[in-house]
Amino acid sequence: MTASQRRYSLVLASPSNRFVQAVMPFLPDNRYETPVLCTDAAAVRKLLSVQKMDLALISMPLPDEAGLSLATDICAGSGMGVVLLTSAARYQETSDRAAPFGVMTLQKPTSGQLLTQALGIACATRERLRRMEEKNASIEEKMEEIRLVSHAKWVLIDQLKMSEPEAHRYIEKLAMDRCVTRRAVAQDILSIYK
Repeated sequence: MTASQRRYSLVLASPSNRFVQAVMPFLPDNRYETPVLCTDAAAVRKLLSVQKMDLALISMPLPDEAGLSLATDICAGSGMGVVLLTSAARYQETSDRAAPFGVMTLQKPTSGQLLTQALGIACATRERLRRMEEKNASIEEKMEEIRLVSHAKWVLIDQLKMSEPEAHRYIEKLAMDRCVTRRAVAQDILSIYK
């Protein structure tokens, strides 16, 4: 699925029904799933502990906290795109504190066009982070395979008194002969000699 075809999940955090009603027209169905509405930071944290989301739109202040720490925590702990809306009086301070974490800050009131652009940037950021997460997962899988194969080699060295090159060739040959991965061969070796 390409980024232009993707529909983004969104948590909308605001204690104000008026804010939610004002934002909804800027969330087209073909681009965003139905937003999950939360009236406070605790509800957002609870939601994110059980469900992955793509974006968060937070209107400061929230009843249980200002909202800045929620926004920075979300960015620090996930690949979500976060847009934080704050008053004109607090905009510069909030923006200065939020920017190092990757949180976009808008001043309230804002125009629909600016909100749409900010959400578009958040979607683009989410896609970039999604690709990085996939790449990271691939690297972690490869590292895990290397660790597993290495462990299997040491088992062969210890149990069958093979040299390291012999153990390596043995695993490679078994993988080719069986048309399986080196990981599968290593798992078989480890299960046999445990």
